[in-house]
Amino acid sequence: MKTLDKIPTGKIQRAGKFLQTGAKVGANYIKYYGDKIVTSEEAARGRLNKNNAEDIYDGLKSLKGSALKVAQMLSMEKSILPRDYVEKFSLAQFSVPPLSPPLVIKTFKKYFGRHPEDIFDTFNATSVNAASIGQVHIAEKNGKKYAIKIQYPGVAESIATDLALVKPIAIKMFNIKGKDSDKYFKEVEHKLIEETNYLLEVKQSKDIAMSCNHIPNLLFPKYYEDLSSERIITMDYMKGKHMSEFTKDNKDEKVANTIGQALWDFYMYQIHKLKKVHADPHPGNFLISDEAKLIALDFGCMKEVPEDFYIPYFELAEKDTINNPKIFEDKLYELEILKPEDTTEEKVFFKALFHEMLSIFTKPFHNEVFDFSDAGFFQSIAQLGEKYNNDSQLRKMNGNRGSKHFIYINRTFFGLYNLMFDLKAKDIKINNFTNY
Repeated sequence: MKTLDKIPTGKIQRAGKFLQTGAKVGANYIKYYGDKIVTSEEAARGRLNKNNAEDIYDGLKSLKGSALKVAQMLSMEKSILPRDYVEKFSLAQFSVPPLSPPLVIKTFKKYFGRHPEDIFDTFNATSVNAASIGQVHIAEKNGKKYAIKIQYPGVAESIATDLALVKPIAIKMFNIKGKDSDKYFKEVEHKLIEETNYLLEVKQSKDIAMSCNHIPNLLFPKYYEDLSSERIITMDYMKGKHMSEFTKDNKDEKVANTIGQALWDFYMYQIHKLKKVHADPHPGNFLISDEAKLIALDFGCMKEVPEDFYIPYFELAEKDTINNPKIFEDKLYELEILKPEDTTEEKVFFKALFHEMLSIFTKPFHNEVFDFSDAGFFQSIAQLGEKYNNDSQLRKMNGNRGSKHFIYINRTFFGLYNLMFDLKAKDIKINNFTNY
């Protein structure tokens, strides 16, 4: 894979890259308008999505940082984005152009004040994994292997600028209107700033490992504060396959179920017991060891679940609540999905939309045991997303719905469900976490 010798870090440089990408997207729309005259709307739209996905991803991957992180987040929303976007943006999880070795050494010295070979016996300047905010290298010291995560230069400093540039695209894509829409962007900005603080990530990683190390079939690396800094993390090198690689090759149903139960228990224990959750569940953050253990990595994105959100959120997932029109409506208001200023049309529309969505999405919680390999369950979610994605009535309304906490909690469940489906995990005990 081609490496990068530099990353645009200045506001003008990064804005220029966004403008170039915007110009390409604009040209794609011009082609689309002409294309649909001579072909079908469906074929023209398909080509538009493919061209836009490629141009947007190609523009973002050279910027790295928060711009690429937003693409990564969007790739997890498989039910609301066209497939071309999902497939292209998912590359942001663990397959982006890495920094060149000379830039790696320069960055390491800038952040740590020393050459890596002054600290380690050996240091491989070619990365083994490159993602949106940092890339990973292998080092050895006294016969022990370490994984060194190095943050890309300029990422932390460019978050606010990048989000300001991404904001118009997100507003159009998700039909966000209204004076209070900034609360969603502020929530994303706050979490991205946290993700660039590697000292905070080390602390969060150690805390979650200590709190969850009793869950069966779950492993964590050890983190080393004395070999870490605000932009560098040193941890144990953990041998294993990335989950996407494992799910592609695995034929052992028993192993898939064991790993799936560990993954499910890990998330339910965090949400219900710790009230704080690893809100970045994508395949690049999990390895499967040779002994069929789940290895959890990268705790830069942790989301606290406040009690005043947690209670109505999970009450809304109960079958009795969904089937009681009055209680259901009360919970929608409590979670800011419905608003006092809504018109009668908006109230009727969004109440029906969320009733249909939650009736499907909460099914795992209505069973003692659930089969996450059921393609029909995921197809029904995708069909619902497609239905409302093409709904002309919805596009006329304000898509600015729900508490700001929905962004990362829903992201967590979308990601978790997709991982469970990729594993083809069956017979998962939904409340097994209560045993720990």
